[in-house]
Amino acid sequence: MPTYEYACTECGDRTEVVQPISAAAPTTCTVCGGPLRKVFSPVGIVFKGSGFYRTDSRAKPSTPKSDGGDKDKAKKAADNSSSSKSSNSDSASSSSTTKPAEKSA
Repeated sequence: MPTYEYACTECGDRTEVVQPISAAAPTTCTVCGGPLRKVFSPVGIVFKGSGFYRTDSRAKPSTPKSDGGDKDKAKKAADNSSSSKSSNSDSASSSSTTKPAEKSA
């Protein structure tokens, strides 16, 4: 059964009444005997399930396949850094052992 709220127009007293829809509304205040009016308030709505939120209609972000691509990138980066270090050390050692070319007159 629904609950209705009534307010007295004389004293302002508010009363909640649980009654069937077909029942007659109370007309007099129980405190002062003044006339009552029905109080309307917003209905409480609960949205359940999918489709009600902004994020429900968005496509899921595509994730790259985990085929070891990150591992390959990390391995390549490590190989490049170690090869550049070794080439730098090779060039440094080779330049120290070679003699500069003599100029011919």
